[in-house]
Amino acid sequence: MRSNPAPVIPPRADSASDEHGLKRRLGTGQQAMMAIGGAIGTGLFLGSGLAVSAAGPGVVASYAIAAGIALLLGRALTEMAVRNPTAGSFGVSAELYVSPFAGYAVRVSYWLMQVIATGGHMVAVAIYMQFWLPDVPAVVWIVSFSAALIYLNTRDVGSFGTFEYWFAMIKVAAIVLFVVLGTAVALGWTGEPAVGARNLVGYGGLLPKGWTGVWLGVCFVIYSFIGVEIVGITSGEARDPQRTIPRAMRRMVGGLCALYLTTVTLLVTLMPWTEAGVGESPFVSVLASVGVPGAASLMNFVVLTAALSSANANLYLVTRTLYSLARGGFAPRALGTLDRNGIPRAALVASSAGLAAAVLVQTLWPDSAYVWFFGVALFGGLFVWLMIFVTHLKFPVDPTLAATSGSRVSSMLGAAVVLAVMVSTAWIPGLRATILSGGPWLVVLAIGYAATRRSAAANTR
Repeated sequence: MRSNPAPVIPPRADSASDEHGLKRRLGTGQQAMMAIGGAIGTGLFLGSGLAVSAAGPGVVASYAIAAGIALLLGRALTEMAVRNPTAGSFGVSAELYVSPFAGYAVRVSYWLMQVIATGGHMVAVAIYMQFWLPDVPAVVWIVSFSAALIYLNTRDVGSFGTFEYWFAMIKVAAIVLFVVLGTAVALGWTGEPAVGARNLVGYGGLLPKGWTGVWLGVCFVIYSFIGVEIVGITSGEARDPQRTIPRAMRRMVGGLCALYLTTVTLLVTLMPWTEAGVGESPFVSVLASVGVPGAASLMNFVVLTAALSSANANLYLVTRTLYSLARGGFAPRALGTLDRNGIPRAALVASSAGLAAAVLVQTLWPDSAYVWFFGVALFGGLFVWLMIFVTHLKFPVDPTLAATSGSRVSSMLGAAVVLAVMVSTAWIPGLRATILSGGPWLVVLAIGYAATRRSAAANTR
């Protein structure tokens, strides 16, 4: 006998229904490429140097573990986004199925995390530009590119989606080119002696720091996958979300895993892992060392494009998240307004705070600016991922759908691994900012929630 499907709990009036002003103009391809644009960025092209330093060639296993977590997250998020396709996405679901505070904590954390991450992307942009023009102050590049991104985000969402589609396509094509060129160098097809496996086994073997190093590598690598949840955020502006969201999630997560595993394998094959760091992109370092004319400069252009694309996608994300918070009464109502083109312009201005923070941090702490942004943003990302899994465990899964079979077990596994990564950052010098920011972060959330509830109660009197 076919059992009745799980009940659909309608969103409250202050969550999904308040977001109907957003235009549903994003298709499957645009959603998938915007998600890739948000994920493929400085986490891979710059932060991978930190992961390689921690794990050596074992970083390939680190990426495989993080890819598995991302697949579990994509599965949980797809089920919830199809049921409630809103700009608030998993934040609205947390409010509906866990508690009002959970909804607030997820949406504010996601907004703040992506605001900080956007600032980190702009610091990376400055690092990349100094490859060509080392005498120009880094803050000049941060200010210039920030102004351009803010302008782009004021355009119609359909035009924005098209631009981001091609923005992301450039770096995907460039990664494919890196794979082709890297394979040719590794196998000796360029006329030079083949690299072979000497870099993989010549500096302490495949696991020079053991499985402990692999796990510590996961703590860095997982940052590269933060961004897959953008498919849930774009569901509020997706055409036919029941069809496009699952397709976009499959394309994005599957493609991302394949790209990451292939490129990082080539990376540790072509360069000694002991030379990795964040002084410049390890991808640029690799191509500079193989002697291919113009290759390093071309790759630097690619990683620059990747950082700008990620910052662009992030600015879109945080704007929609803040808009959702305002519509739900968790932020000033003025931030929940739309202009005549359907753009939440006030939320966009407020969400540009990370760009201003990038200027400040780069000026005060130029040598550690990127690592600081990386560590703090990582806590926010891990907290949001943990809450997505927790929310899915509370979500009324439809037992008649084969795709949901075993989904609760996978969400429990995902939550456990994310929590373990979060705790592990306490033992990693480069990531201690992650765990140290956790306490203050949660205190700010509690104070903010109490303040919004008091404000709401006063307005109802």
